Amino acid sequence: MDYKNELLSADRRAEDLLGRMTIDEKIGQLIQPFGWKCYEKNEDGSITITETFKEHLAQGGVGSLYGLLRADPWTEVTLETGLTPEEGAKALNEIQRYAIENSRLGIPILFGEECSHGHMSIGSTVFPTPISIGSTWNPSLYRRMCQAVAIETRSQGAAATYSPVLDVVRDPRWGRTEECYGEDPYLVAEFGVAAIEGLQGDRLDGEDSLLATPKHFAAYGSSEGGRNAKAVHMGPRELHEVDLLPFRKAVEAGARSIMTAYNEIDGVPCTTSSYLLQDILRDAWGFDGFVITDCGALGMLVNGHNTAQDGEDAVAQAIKAGIDMEMSGDMFRNHLRSALASGQITEDELGNAVARVLKLKFELGLFDRPYGDPARAAEVIGSEEHRGLARELAQEGIVLLKNEQGTLPLSKAIRKIAVIGPNANTAYNQLGDYTSPQPQGSIATVLDGIRCALGDDGERVLYAPGSRIRDDSTEGFSKALACASEADAIVVAVGGSSARDFGEGSIDLLTGASVVTDHAWSDMECGEGIDRASLNLLGAQLPLVQELRKLGKPLIVVYINGRPIVEPWIIEHADAILEAWYPGQEGGHAIADVLFGDINPSGRLTISIPKMVGQLPVYYYHRRTRGKRYLETDFHAEYPFGFGLSYTTFKYDQLRIEPAFIGPDGKASVTVDVTNTGDRSGSEVVQLYISDLASTVTRPEKVLKGFRKIHLAPGETQTVSFEVSREQLEFVGPDLSRIVEDGEFNVLVGPNSADYLTARLTVRTERKSQ
Repeated sequence: MDYKNELLSADRRAEDLLGRMTIDEKIGQLIQPFGWKCYEKNEDGSITITETFKEHLAQGGVGSLYGLLRADPWTEVTLETGLTPEEGAKALNEIQRYAIENSRLGIPILFGEECSHGHMSIGSTVFPTPISIGSTWNPSLYRRMCQAVAIETRSQGAAATYSPVLDVVRDPRWGRTEECYGEDPYLVAEFGVAAIEGLQGDRLDGEDSLLATPKHFAAYGSSEGGRNAKAVHMGPRELHEVDLLPFRKAVEAGARSIMTAYNEIDGVPCTTSSYLLQDILRDAWGFDGFVITDCGALGMLVNGHNTAQDGEDAVAQAIKAGIDMEMSGDMFRNHLRSALASGQITEDELGNAVARVLKLKFELGLFDRPYGDPARAAEVIGSEEHRGLARELAQEGIVLLKNEQGTLPLSKAIRKIAVIGPNANTAYNQLGDYTSPQPQGSIATVLDGIRCALGDDGERVLYAPGSRIRDDSTEGFSKALACASEADAIVVAVGGSSARDFGEGSIDLLTGASVVTDHAWSDMECGEGIDRASLNLLGAQLPLVQELRKLGKPLIVVYINGRPIVEPWIIEHADAILEAWYPGQEGGHAIADVLFGDINPSGRLTISIPKMVGQLPVYYYHRRTRGKRYLETDFHAEYPFGFGLSYTTFKYDQLRIEPAFIGPDGKASVTVDVTNTGDRSGSEVVQLYISDLASTVTRPEKVLKGFRKIHLAPGETQTVSFEVSREQLEFVGPDLSRIVEDGEFNVLVGPNSADYLTARLTVRTERKSQ
């Protein structure tokens, strides 16, 4: 049988296997049940496979399982009921072996897991969330993180992940802002490519390779009002120029799986958009992998979008548009056969989807090496090396927003320091959404980090939470103020929480998204399904900071959160502000490293922070035809895209372009001298923007087209170079093709999107003399 011959191509093996399959076996390959429902854990750590799973297998097979090792309130898998790294690998192997040995053709299961900022299984390393990762401006460091995630996940036998998230954030009130790298399509694309390279490695069948699934295709971060899965109102030019750019770059980098978005664009759900899935993805970009829906998306076609009359209509629309697999739903299982029998889809259309899934299984080596390695899983998952990497990422993702009169760094000789606030010692509040349960002591909080940095014996570091995230109670103020009054400086950790709620009614049982609750125990104010109408601190947090300010002590505010915070009072009155985002399991140590100057902060914002919510949208690449200012304020951000301070200072000088005149397909070299003019070593993010001064369609005032992160010793100067060519100058023209027009371009180089040097580049088409 050719499909069992490892020497043949994946295409040939898939073709042979497809020809041997029954209709039910084909349908089975497009189905993905919830993995955690396929087993029950025994007291000795072994598992018992459920009868439901065995029945599904007997009915035609199971192509994929979602989240077999996922643990969180949705799955109801806890530290007690979940599996250790070694047990997880053994359980996956047992389920895989049963599937292979108890199906007619022995087709292995593709195990898909959530790995947005670490594998969402018990014991795996919890890295900073993507908004923090973007703030590092360091794709090469992120590539190393993705390699670590692939090592941990593949060691247990899982071969696919539903990341990276390539959504471009337009409105940070959206709860999933934390899952994104930022507001700029070029930056998102750079990190997306790093993720593909890090996760998939040199070849998909490698022992440390993981099939990446960029999501959500497309424009999911541009929803109406920042509301999750709401309608998107966008013209085709903007769609191509902004939201599709990161996905195109991901496909060019080798992405072999794509997940569609829940939203509609101009009335057409992404799940059934043949324009997106066929015309663009496959025909224009040459994508030949498979497409998977988001969880529950097919059901939304009947009840939500209401673009399908019933289940048969929904699955037929999806298959015809180019969907190949349904994530964790029952629509394909319940309706594909009847849709085939009624003629709404053809056997060839069904076969095309199955062939794409099978081909990827062969490319991943699942038919030849389908099992994980329990011993290796125990060794690599949560290793010290990976913890160190998590700390390095958190360090580089912290953004210093304010530092009046050199308040930071603090001296380690400080007599006493007060650590106050609801996020000072609440482990889950610094991890973000899509995080597994954590054993006691595995997370370093801000309090832990400061105590460790000072070698505190309990006398120098004073702690009180003061308040909760969402609770208006001021009951804890008195203890917090008493602690702070004894200290020489106050570090107050406030912000948000994406720690999922435990309790009835707090989880959407279909999709796993959290739902808004008003329970007193709920502090969640961010994450999937938690969108907001404002960006201010909730509960009694601002009053707590205001009371601490009255003590007259140096006041350092540390934000731990998943979206920007807009609090003008804090900007005016705090002595220093650190934006730490959700910094992961080593975040407390990283924050302490920055507070005490062991690390010079080098994080830069990847999302503009407005002065007030009414300014939204405030992303930096607005078009020149932006209208007039508001009566109450202008349209400029409080902190612009790319902004971030350092404990040293940098000077930009001698911006040069050679040559200053090029053709549309020519290249120019842009160089600038950057000097560390302070007395500390530090890293600077040198940013290149292009401004097209006149074009046939309206263009953004400026767009990011390059960046370099460099490290300079005091007094050191480095010449930083960028290449400007067609890729940096092109835009999407009236006919949706990418073009470069003759004209004048300003080349802007500086530390952020609002502060830069400017030089002029001229593009002229060479015309032959008559």
